[in-house]
Formats: sequence, C-alpha cells, structure tokens
Amino acid sequence: MSSQSDVAPAAGPADACAVRVVDPEKVAIVTAALPGTETITELAQVFGLLSDPGRLRVIIALLEGGEMCVCDIAASCGHSESAVSHALRLLRANRVVRVRRAGRMAYYRLDDSHVRMLLDLALTHIGHGEEGT
Repeated sequence: MSSQSDVAPAAGPADACAVRVVDPEKVAIVTAALPGTETITELAQVFGLLSDPGRLRVIIALLEGGEMCVCDIAASCGHSESAVSHALRLLRANRVVRVRRAGRMAYYRLDDSHVRMLLDLALTHIGHGEEGT
C-alpha cells in the first residue's frame, strides 16, 4: 500500500512554455489574419466531410471519373447506392459536389476546381510522405 508521499507529482504539459513570453506584435498579426468564426466553422465542416472514409471514396471516385451517376459511384466505391446517395446529399449540402439532372437520371461531379485542388494537394502530401519510407 502506498501513501500520498510515494506518488510522484503530476508533470505539466510537455508543450508548455518554460518561460511565458508573449510577442504582442506577432499575436496582433496572427489574430488579424485568422478567419472569422463563421469561416472557421465552415472549414471544419468541409474537413469533417472529408474525414469520413466512405465520403472520401465517393469524392475520389468523382475526382477520377468526372461526372457520374449514383449507380456508377456505388459500383466504383463498393458501397450501396443508398449509402452513396446519403453521402452525396451531405456533400451537396456543403457545396462539395453538384448535381445535373437529365430526365430521371442525376449526375454528380465535384463542385469546382477548388475541391479538386484540395484533394490533389492532399493526395500529393500523402504520396510525399510515402517517398521518404
């Protein structure tokens, strides 16, 4: 049985500053450059959408295949049409994909070149990490 005196004191956070110095000039520059709360929230939503492997497969299918119908996306990703439809609904609501209707068919594609660039950069980043191993 150990007593209180045998317990080691709790260590502080490993990344805490040893000497607390605030550079007011730098803090002011960074604070002015930070996006507003609404923009940060929207960014978090987009990155949250991209963090789901199922939705990411759908997005990458559209990146590779261009405009596709739900059936083709589902077949490409190995998901059910229902799961793909649900993913597309979320992606469309957040302006990641857009839809074009032709009669009863709906064709989806990435919303704009920014989404494509974001994915290309992320894939390049992942590939860059693999080159070093």
